[in-house]
Amino acid sequence: MTGTAEPLKTALRDLRATLDIPEDFPPDVLAEAERSAADPRLPVRDATDLPFFTIDPPTSLDLDQAMHLTRRTGGFRVHYAIADVAAYVTPGGAVDTEAHRRVNTLYFPDERVPLHPPVLSEDAASLLPGRVRPAVLWTIDLDAEGATTATHVERALVRSRAKLDYEGAQRRIDDGTAEPSLALLKDIGKLREQQEVKRGGISLNVPEQEIVEHDGRYGLEYRAPLPADGWNAQISLLTGIAAADLMLTYGTGVLRTLPSAPDGAVARLRRSARALGIDWPHHVPYAQVIRSLDPSEPHHAAFLQECTTLLRGAGYTVFTGGNVPRPAIHAAVADEYAHCTAPLRRLVDRYAAELCLAAVAAADVPEWVLAALDALPKEMAEGTRRANTVERECVDLVEAALLKDRVGDVFDAMVVDIKDDEPATGTVHLTDPAVVAPVRGSAPLPLGEPLRVRLTQADPGTAKVEFSPA
Repeated sequence: MTGTAEPLKTALRDLRATLDIPEDFPPDVLAEAERSAADPRLPVRDATDLPFFTIDPPTSLDLDQAMHLTRRTGGFRVHYAIADVAAYVTPGGAVDTEAHRRVNTLYFPDERVPLHPPVLSEDAASLLPGRVRPAVLWTIDLDAEGATTATHVERALVRSRAKLDYEGAQRRIDDGTAEPSLALLKDIGKLREQQEVKRGGISLNVPEQEIVEHDGRYGLEYRAPLPADGWNAQISLLTGIAAADLMLTYGTGVLRTLPSAPDGAVARLRRSARALGIDWPHHVPYAQVIRSLDPSEPHHAAFLQECTTLLRGAGYTVFTGGNVPRPAIHAAVADEYAHCTAPLRRLVDRYAAELCLAAVAAADVPEWVLAALDALPKEMAEGTRRANTVERECVDLVEAALLKDRVGDVFDAMVVDIKDDEPATGTVHLTDPAVVAPVRGSAPLPLGEPLRVRLTQADPGTAKVEFSPA
């Protein structure tokens, strides 16, 4: 662990200033948020009889989604409640204008920069347990194999009964103590994973670096996703696919799109597979290869890290007046897809919800939605770039803070990436501490192989972590 020493705190402040990250909300935004929190626009339907639950990190208060799962004749029913941010945000008002400036919630080790004022995102609009909240309620029926047979979406009042975290949910499912609705998350999640395989979609099960805080001190850990993470994600994917289908049928919408990987990127990935000893016959699609790999095996983990390069280039595609884009799929999902399940933390989701509600009701799209659509892709692209930069730069700063007193030390590492045009330059993955950083040498690096490396620089805010072969 590293302390909250002044160099790290100063570097984080400087990073926020460099990226022009908004800090406190202006007084007019806070005042409007307080008023709307006390007087939201409430729906007519009351669905508080459904015992919803949420699954989120333990400390999260901005709870976007709650679910209730049941069996029905011939299959399953998914009730998925999404926080109805539009019940609190006046189009063109101070909160709305500020949300367009922020675009996404941003996460720093020492603070969170929310999309909406906390009185909304962490209280009045959040699906906290025991609180009656307005929601956009999805009802999705599935057949016995997990395929969608019917979709409905409407506004309703809901009340979550339990706030679960991933480890707790996994433990209850594994030991048989889960309530029937939670127990069904495994059954439905696995069926949806099989549907993903049929579509040719992929979910990369790659352990990720995670900044952790204990008693005011920060460090890094690798977090391997639990099965419950994947099952939970499948419910969100299911809803995003249903949302895209509704909008495409309606003729107006905003999709999350990802083009198929260019031939050059796939060829590069095939070269990496050969170098790592991974069997990839020419007639086998890369999605099938990925599903056959074990991320705990070093060569497989290195290849999975390489596979993330094929998922770059995602964006948003807007269409109106029945001018439906074709194709407009998300290559990783292998279907049309939309972001609609995280409106407390992502701007576009509030608009997708309104479009889906209009589609189901066969009603006109609200004017405030139509007026904002054309600008959304650029806004979201800029916001996503900023969020990605924040994530990477924060990890770099914590890495440098962890290692600033160990320049010259030697560490055990694994080579997980090599530059095509510079085979002596690449990326190494340390097990302890949980660091992923550049390595530069004078001879070609052994991709997917262990390598002893020497720390050559590390200084938060001045020099990012870098290694050389020892």
